[in-house]
Parts: sequence; C-alpha cells; structure tokens
Amino acid sequence: MIKKKQIKRQNIIYLVLIFAIIVLANIFSSFVFHRFDLTVEKRYTLTPATVKILKELNDVAYVKVYLEGDLNVGFKRLRNATKELLDEFRVYAKDNVQYEFINPSESPDKKTRTEIFQQLYKKGLIPTNLEDKDGEGAVTQKIIFPGALISFGNEEVPVNLLKNNPAFTPEQNLNNSAQDLEYEFIDALKKVKTVEKKTVAFIEGHGELNRHETEDAAIALSDYFSMKRIRINGKLKALDGIDAIIIAKPDSIFSEADRYIIDQFIMKGGKALWLIDFIKAEMDSLVNSSNTMAMINDLGIHDQLFKYGVRMNPDLIHDVQCAQIPVNTAIAGTAPKWKPAPWLYFPVIISHSKHPVTKSLDIIKLEFPCSLDTVGDDGNIKKTILLTTSKNSKSFTAPARVSMDILRKKPDVSQFSSKYLPVAVLLEGAFTSVYKNRNLPKEFFESKEIGFLSSGKPAKMIIVSDGDIIRNLVKKVGDKIYASPLGTDKWFSKIFYAGNKEFIVNAMNYLLDDKGTMVIRSRELELRLLDRERIAESRFFWQFINTVIPVAIIILFGIWLNWSRKKKYALH
Repeated sequence: MIKKKQIKRQNIIYLVLIFAIIVLANIFSSFVFHRFDLTVEKRYTLTPATVKILKELNDVAYVKVYLEGDLNVGFKRLRNATKELLDEFRVYAKDNVQYEFINPSESPDKKTRTEIFQQLYKKGLIPTNLEDKDGEGAVTQKIIFPGALISFGNEEVPVNLLKNNPAFTPEQNLNNSAQDLEYEFIDALKKVKTVEKKTVAFIEGHGELNRHETEDAAIALSDYFSMKRIRINGKLKALDGIDAIIIAKPDSIFSEADRYIIDQFIMKGGKALWLIDFIKAEMDSLVNSSNTMAMINDLGIHDQLFKYGVRMNPDLIHDVQCAQIPVNTAIAGTAPKWKPAPWLYFPVIISHSKHPVTKSLDIIKLEFPCSLDTVGDDGNIKKTILLTTSKNSKSFTAPARVSMDILRKKPDVSQFSSKYLPVAVLLEGAFTSVYKNRNLPKEFFESKEIGFLSSGKPAKMIIVSDGDIIRNLVKKVGDKIYASPLGTDKWFSKIFYAGNKEFIVNAMNYLLDDKGTMVIRSRELELRLLDRERIAESRFFWQFINTVIPVAIIILFGIWLNWSRKKKYALH
C-alpha cells in the first residue's frame, strides 16, 4: 500500500515537472526565436537577403496563387512547395504577407472560365496545357495557370512559377521551378516595393542598336531600374550618376576620349554589359546573293577588353545545335516551296550552368558569334564562363565566307570537334585601367572633372560575343514603328527564344545586385522521383509488404504479449 502511494506521488511530481518544462519552454521561445531545418538542402531556410526584405515590408503583400484544383502529382508538388514557402515568408513578415490559393477552372460555366483565363493572361500569367494519365492510361487535358499575382499598395505584378524549358524533361522543369520559387517571389516583391531605382544607360554614338531595336529589353529592365540612353561624345561627366551601362552591338570605332571615360567609369565601380559583334556579318547581305564575307569589326575596344581579362577571337562559330531558316526547295520556274533548314551560324544555347545569371534559363539564340577566351593572371579578377556552344561546334578564322550552300547538305557531326566554346564571360573584381602607364592627352589626366584612377574599386562586367542577343524585331507600319517581343523568330511564328530576355534581365540584376538576392537562384533542391517502371514491376510486392506485414507484426506482438503476461502472472 505504501509502495503504491510512493509511485502515485512520483507520477504526480513527474507530471508537474513536465507541465512546468513545457510552460517555461513556451515562455523562453517567445523571447528567443529559432527554426530548425533538418533537410539536406536546407529547403526551409530562407536566405538573409530574403529575410531582410520580408522584415522591411511596411504594408500587406497579398498573394493570389492560381495552383489549385485537379492537378497531377508534379504540379501538386509545386503547389505544396509554394504553400510551404509562403508560410515561411509569414514567419518573418508576420501579417504583412497574406495568401490564398484559387482554382481558375472552378466555375462550371465555360464562358465564365474563359473570361477568367483572359483576365489572368492579360495580367501576365502564362497558361500551360496540363496533360495527365490515369491508372488505365487514359489521357486528360486541361489549361492551368501555374502562377501568382502579388498586390502591394497600388501595384500588382505577375509571378510565373513554371520553368518550361523545352530542353528539359517535365520533371526537371518542375524541379527547377521549385528551386526558383524563393527568387521569383522576392524578385516580384522588389519590383513593387522599390522606390529608389538604380540607373542603367544604353550607350549611343557608335552605331549601337537604336531604342526601337532594344525596346522590349528596356521595358523589361525598367521594372527594376531607371533606363536612359546616353551619347558620351567625349564629355568627361557623361556617365555621372549612372550605375551600369549597356553597349549593344556598336558598328563603328570608339574615340579615345569615349574609351577613356568608359574605362574610368569602370575604375569607379561602374558595371558594364558588353554585347559586341567582333565579326561583322548580316543576313541582309544574303538577300540578293548566296554568299557574303564575314569581316573583323574593328571597334577599338578589343584591347580594352583584353586588358580586363577577355580576348575576343577573330573567328566565326558553327554549331550543330542551331536555329533554322526557311529555304526554297522548289524547282526553278515553279512556285516557291519553303522548308526549314539548320543555319549553323545561329547557335542555340542551352545553359546547364548553376550560376545565378544562367541557371534554369530558357533557350537562347545567337547570331554570328565568335568565341571568347579568358586571359591574364590577375588574381584580383574572378572569371566565370556563363554561356557556351554545344559539344558539336567548330570555328573559322575571319575573314570567312558565309554561304547558303551549307543548307544543301546535312552537317557531318564528326567534323564539329570543338566542344563548349565560350560566348559569354563574367568578370568580377578590381580592374586595372587600360591607360595605366600610357601617354594620353594632358586634359584627361589633369582634368578636375574626372580624377584619373590607375586601378579601380570592385566592379563587374559581362562580355557577350553577339549584339543581337538583345535585339528585338522591328516592324514599320506607316509612320509608326512596332517592336516585337525579344526572342521572336523572324521566320517561324511558333518559335520563341525566351532565354534572350531572361539572360539580359538576369545579367543586369546580377551586376547591380547589392543585397545578394540573385544568389537565391543558385540554390539546389534535389528531385527525388520514384521510378515508375520499377513501381509497375514491383507493385504486388510492395502492396504485400504494406498490407500483410503490418498485420502480421500486430498479430505476433499480440501473441507474444499474451504469452508473456501468462508467464508473468502464472501461479507457481
């Protein structure tokens, strides 16, 4: 009897202690906040830049996610990942992040659904056709909008969640989409909450692409930056107040004064995106002739780029992985019969890089690029190859003949032995001036307007060996000029190179990224998919394991428990 009372007292003491520990733990946690992420990829750990932006929200960001309803397994995974991320956002932003999931196909009325779809499309959400198979192999199709709309104050921005690169499998695209969720949402929040924008200027005066030819890229960049067009004209203060410059496909030589001003702009920490055609070749030259010559385009800046760390090679690239152009295959004297044929001079770039600028990019089209090499042993400069050709490439030293004759026969892959030729390079670090230890006009060095710097502050630049990467098609109707979306194919309306604009926007965001938000794009989440063929083969085995074995274990445990109790309490 006494023993039972002692046991009862001990149990009460233990219960009180446990209750006290729980209460103290809750009180302590209200003052000290910490989250434990036990996943290998730290998928539930937000980057410091994201946390900072969320904590600085001074108004409610309302998120409408249109990933709801009858979805397949892959999109359900994307929906769940989106919900988990938004829940993480709410931990730091508190009530300043609100969200809801909406099924745009919920209405049974077809007309209502169509109107909703049109509204979402006009607001910038891109639909996709969802194709799914049931257990018996029947295929069903429906339109879904894998995206969200973020409202903040009087602003509303679309967030397209699905990465739909045709070079990747659906599983890879969905995994890339899940990896980029944090960046896509934070990028959208930056658009709507940024008050003071940095200034980016297109340089003019050397035959660069005009404002109509760069209109679509400028509109995309204006979501993040204040955009200008500047003609330097030897004015030492021309680039004052500018954070980054874009030099887009110049075709005439830079004056010594302009080169000097650009050099000193970089020495002061300015950022630069160089989109340069070192080899001059244009499709317009082939309109009335089947041949033209690709010549070296001397701009007077190649030694400058060489000094910074990149050599533009005087060659012209051929790539088996290329765009197509229409070719007339009809017999002479008959009606034209157009057929698409591979044009080796227009490489199509598929990025497999993990760098924030090029990770998960859609396909990119280049026109008449040359190859690049990194040069110099300056330990202050970090050099990163951003884009390369395919494993089946080759190059010809310029001057080189560009001929339509290559369309008449199928390329022999064995002759394309050059692999992964660099066409875009990122340079980061403290650069040395091209004009160090050089004699220049006295007014440059002695001018009080721009004190000469022989070595610079930390800066960044990206060099691409093709100016057409940023060029959109232009159509003139009467007195009006209309710009097509960047990436629109000139000959085939169904082909679109979305990666061109993505690359330009990512490049400039990286160059001017002071808060480190672009680093979010480099995170990796491993996709652990089940092997469907193995599931089909082992279906009965795993059904047996999951149904019979647990029941058998319970029965055996019951038999053992009954036997042990009888043995324990049996009379001796």
